[in-house]
Amino acid sequence: MKIYENVPISSFTTMKIGGPARYVIKIESEEDVPEAYKFANQHKLPTFVVGLGANTIGHDEGFDGVVLINRIPHHIDKLPGKDIFKVSSGTEWDDFVLSVSELGFTGIEALANIPSTVGAAPVQNIGAYGQEAASTIIEVEAFDSAHHQFVTLANHQCDFSYRHSIFNSTEKGRYFITSVSFRLEKGRLMPPFYRSLQAYIDRYHITDFSPLSIYHIVTTIRKSKLPDPIEHPSSGSFFKNIYLDRDSALSAKARKIPVYDSDGLNKVPASWLIEHSGLKGQKLHGFRVWADAPLVLVNEDGADYHALALARQGITGKVYEKFGFNLEQEPEELVMLDRFDSTPVNPFEAREQKPNSPEA
Repeated sequence: MKIYENVPISSFTTMKIGGPARYVIKIESEEDVPEAYKFANQHKLPTFVVGLGANTIGHDEGFDGVVLINRIPHHIDKLPGKDIFKVSSGTEWDDFVLSVSELGFTGIEALANIPSTVGAAPVQNIGAYGQEAASTIIEVEAFDSAHHQFVTLANHQCDFSYRHSIFNSTEKGRYFITSVSFRLEKGRLMPPFYRSLQAYIDRYHITDFSPLSIYHIVTTIRKSKLPDPIEHPSSGSFFKNIYLDRDSALSAKARKIPVYDSDGLNKVPASWLIEHSGLKGQKLHGFRVWADAPLVLVNEDGADYHALALARQGITGKVYEKFGFNLEQEPEELVMLDRFDSTPVNPFEAREQKPNSPEA
């Protein structure tokens, strides 16, 4: 278990902002997990779990706690005689999607090219192009820091909904996910497809709807629209879409606002609201609304979280002023959680057990 001190949050998150994290522990095996929480508990410090850092925003004051970076090795295990895949949480999501798509399994091929680890997929219930992770997840194996034991949570225990689970709401900060099991099936998606996917298929007269074909189409679409976070620091989709009840949806349609049926729910695209508020391509406090995908906010020369907060306020304020909708941020923020005892500790006392010693 590798432990580091005073590591800038900007160094392990793709938005590239955030002050120092007091401790960062690189988790390289399931055995590291209880030891990492033991270390945090000994020093009476809160914890925060990070995967690739693509959905995490750091604050200027940093994090007076322990950041656990998931680097559990890549492993995909197909259960004998079943269409079930047990995948280690440190596996990169896109590697998993590509591998099962190559085998002809459908269910997540439209979730191609999402920058995430498998362990982060249930947290946000990642979704795109008409598919979402929750529809294929059977169970989640995790370390329960409240009871200091490994547990298995069935799908229904995770309380999945749009960009929601217990892991980012009622039990936020409690679990470190170690593996996820998915049930997929041999087959292919059938038209009609999600709007932008269908438009691409129609434009290029594509007739191959195999999982691997859909994987490559989605990858091409995403790469043509979304910035590479290595070249253009960002956190992917920065705002969530809006979902309305029936009456609100009828009212929105009367105002010429697009409302789409999404698995029986009435969705208003946040990207449309941002674009039609005159913000597409605009730069606010060092952060630019990406012209090809207005849901994305790119850090061009934004100095810190304060600048990001001002940019966010400018965008949400404009959208609310024009349409009356409150946009909600999608990325998690690396902040202290009320559920933990965050009483400061004596830094000299904390170093009595040296972080890099075998006992740590």
